[in-house]
Amino acid sequence: MAPAPDDQTPPIRLALIEPDMPGNVGTLIRLSACLGVPLDVVEPCGFPWGEARMRRAGLDYLPRAALTRHRSFQAFSDRVAGRLIFAETDAETPYTAFAFAPGDVLMLGSEGPGVPPHARAAAAAGVRVPLRPGLRSLNVAVAAAMILGEALRQTGGFPTC
Repeated sequence: MAPAPDDQTPPIRLALIEPDMPGNVGTLIRLSACLGVPLDVVEPCGFPWGEARMRRAGLDYLPRAALTRHRSFQAFSDRVAGRLIFAETDAETPYTAFAFAPGDVLMLGSEGPGVPPHARAAAAAGVRVPLRPGLRSLNVAVAAAMILGEALRQTGGFPTC
């Protein structure tokens, strides 16, 4: 198990790269707020920011989330430090076999095309959720929660009760 992160380094960051489903963004804002994980949203988004479905899914958690919006992937990568790890269905490594470290940034793409090639190229590694044969993928928010849970477990980053 990795040592607990210091007060300056979040255990894990979550980054949504060019999301296209407002409800999933709202769900991940809520997940971020509840687990104390910083959330980066890298634009362009496939919907107007503040869309009603996003607000409904995020409920009143937006003020409690450490959310940063970035105008582009370049602006995001210039500002965020840490090892970039993308999550995709075709990544080689199952997330349960990956060694997460404090400061890692878990990148998820949109429901359609996933993590764009330029973001994948900037990543140190990729992980996937193992699925039964013949099934395509999970909802991005579900996959994020699964992978984030394992990353927080490994890094000792869950909030203390």
